[in-house]
Amino acid sequence: MQPFEYVRADDTAAAVALVSADPRAEYLAGGTTELDLVLKDGVLEPGRLVDITRLPLRGITMADDTLRVGALHTMEELAADPTVSERVPFVREALLAGASPQLRNMATIGGNLLQRTRCRYFRDATVTACNKRAPGSGCAAVAGPARMHAILGAGEHCIALHASDLCVPLVALDTVVDIQGDEGSRRVPLTQFYRLPGERPDIENVLQHGELITGIRIPLLPVGTRSGSLKVRDRASYEFALTSAAAALLIQDGTIVRARLALGGVGTIPWRAREAEEVLQGAPATSRTFRAAAEAALADPFTVAGTAFKVELAQRTIVRTLHTVSGAPS
Repeated sequence: MQPFEYVRADDTAAAVALVSADPRAEYLAGGTTELDLVLKDGVLEPGRLVDITRLPLRGITMADDTLRVGALHTMEELAADPTVSERVPFVREALLAGASPQLRNMATIGGNLLQRTRCRYFRDATVTACNKRAPGSGCAAVAGPARMHAILGAGEHCIALHASDLCVPLVALDTVVDIQGDEGSRRVPLTQFYRLPGERPDIENVLQHGELITGIRIPLLPVGTRSGSLKVRDRASYEFALTSAAAALLIQDGTIVRARLALGGVGTIPWRAREAEEVLQGAPATSRTFRAAAEAALADPFTVAGTAFKVELAQRTIVRTLHTVSGAPS
């Protein structure tokens, strides 16, 4: 491990200035991912860690049917919020399906959005072929064991999975990210925040160096909308998703008036299943509709030997989620 400087920031502007001015500086908040990559795995070697845990970036407020959540609010705190439970319950379900209570009490919302992939090849510094760590070096996962990798948004350059459970319902809700930089603030829809790997898997999102997530804005579901989240995994706790789905449906007289669907465990980014939403919109809430939507969502996967099983598993996850949310007989 290379030595680094630890600095505690006094305010948001000072934190942004410190990191923006130093190309080897990084932010430190809950630390559940950053410290693993620095201290244990030796994948990241920052020259300076700027601690932002004392900044005034916590709390939840509501305006115009939108929840504004501070970036340093913890996962457990957000899951306990009564408005989340009442108006966007699939967000709460996804939060409680992630990690353990101990980690959820440390992990921040901003940190969850920015967590790095759990790809074993990325996190093993002795593996030379990793385009995410060393652009142009190749992707060892494509030819190696890859059961926990992506099949959507993937390609020959990278199949690393985005591991967040929370981001799945958040992209379904068109959540917006508040960002503070050295030159001012901006807002970016979460559906536009992440970048597909393409030929540059090392560029994971639209943040410029030094920019800081200060909060998110979660639009609440219209009254009468039902939502649910399903996470399929190898064991019941402290395990990442093989596949997951988050759905919200507004149904009137047996017809789906409005549909939102997003997938986890299968994408290089949190995956909004817009093709499936188009199938669902205006269609009857039936098994046939749900299966057609599932097939549309997985119409163009990129699979390797270890991930081919995820196509059918993801489709079944979608169908089961839609049945559960709609209450339609299976």
